[in-house]
Amino acid sequence: MVLKIGDKAPQFTLKDAFEKEVSLSDFKGKRVIIYFYPKDNTPGCTKEACNFKDNWDVFKRNNIIVLGISKDDASSHQKFIDKFELPFILLTDSAPCKVASDYESYGLKKFMGKEYMGMIRNTYVIDPHGNIEKMYSKVKAAIMADHIITDLQLS
Repeated sequence: MVLKIGDKAPQFTLKDAFEKEVSLSDFKGKRVIIYFYPKDNTPGCTKEACNFKDNWDVFKRNNIIVLGISKDDASSHQKFIDKFELPFILLTDSAPCKVASDYESYGLKKFMGKEYMGMIRNTYVIDPHGNIEKMYSKVKAAIMADHIITDLQLS
């Protein structure tokens, strides 16, 4: 299934850094940013997380929830959150990465001539009614949050 703007966002329940279950439906009535990233504590993923952190006041002021999703486990997420003082929720989508697959964010990747299955850096904005409002593929990690703020005309 190919996702399009206006589609109902695929529902999910995943565990956060504290092993607590978090569902997309928990945030009904709010705008939600879901960003998929490959791995905690790597250069690009750290830039992306810190860009969301640096813009946290804007998201909070506009009542927007930010969810970061990777394959990393709760312990890794806790360390990443603590190290960079991340104020938003990180979720674990472990193999077979069903949620990432539902969001077209898990698939074949290439690095240094090798092919492997991995998390694809995509971001989605879900509107308060649970529909896909914006989709970003092949995002620029260091400015993803800035890009969303501009697109949604947030202040």
